[in-house]
Amino acid sequence: MNQKVKNLIQKLGEAIHESVSESEDIAGVVKNIREQGFDVLLMLEATIGLNEVEAEADEATDAADEGIEGPFTSNDVTFLKSLRISLTEDEPTDTTDSTDITEA
Repeated sequence: MNQKVKNLIQKLGEAIHESVSESEDIAGVVKNIREQGFDVLLMLEATIGLNEVEAEADEATDAADEGIEGPFTSNDVTFLKSLRISLTEDEPTDTTDSTDITEA
């Protein structure tokens, strides 16, 4: 990851922190909690995930190559496989299409 993207991610983190710190709603609730005799320690964790746009197009192609239809990327399929969940397509028994997710 290049330095410019790292700087942008850091700025995003700072912007999230600032918006939480300056939120009147949060400040009001914290004040109410303190009025009830409690001290407040607020810790938030943010996970920022990045996927290159070009990589997403390749993932969709990879998923199509695996014969998987639907809104699943190869990351989705990999995650489901890590949970021992496989995607199977059953022949529809009625007029609606269905995709079942079953545990392997």
